[in-house]
Amino acid sequence: MLPEEIREELQRQIIAIEHPRELAVDVMFALQAHYGYLSDAALQEAATLLGMTPLEVEELATFYTFIYREPVGKYVIHLCDSLICWMDGYESIRDYMCRKLAVELGGTTADGLFTLLPVCCIGYCDRSPAMLINRKVYGFLTPEKIDAILEKLKAEA
Repeated sequence: MLPEEIREELQRQIIAIEHPRELAVDVMFALQAHYGYLSDAALQEAATLLGMTPLEVEELATFYTFIYREPVGKYVIHLCDSLICWMDGYESIRDYMCRKLAVELGGTTADGLFTLLPVCCIGYCDRSPAMLINRKVYGFLTPEKIDAILEKLKAEA
């Protein structure tokens, strides 16, 4: 159940604009931040708040890379698989991360800390290969750099 203060804040924002649908992504992000992902129940809540059908919200949710329709780990790793990253060693970085985390692309580690997802491009081509972790960008990836990043995140968890 969505806490009343979150619901009231979203309703306040929705009432303040002429076309509530303009806030669809913001509403989905707010619900995802609360629940951890956009569950079916959260999707229904978003539809109700926005005056949209669940299908309309679903269409938007599945379009956006940072809206998660399934549970994800505490740290979501978006590994860039653009052409530039491929040219600069994406495959070896991908394979290393899959081995290191013991997951395939799209998987979440057994401890629930990390989810590894491919992403088309993060716009960090000048520092490829690159990845985002919870929207923080890391570039010039090497196995050693990845190890340091993951260890730091584990320590913070």
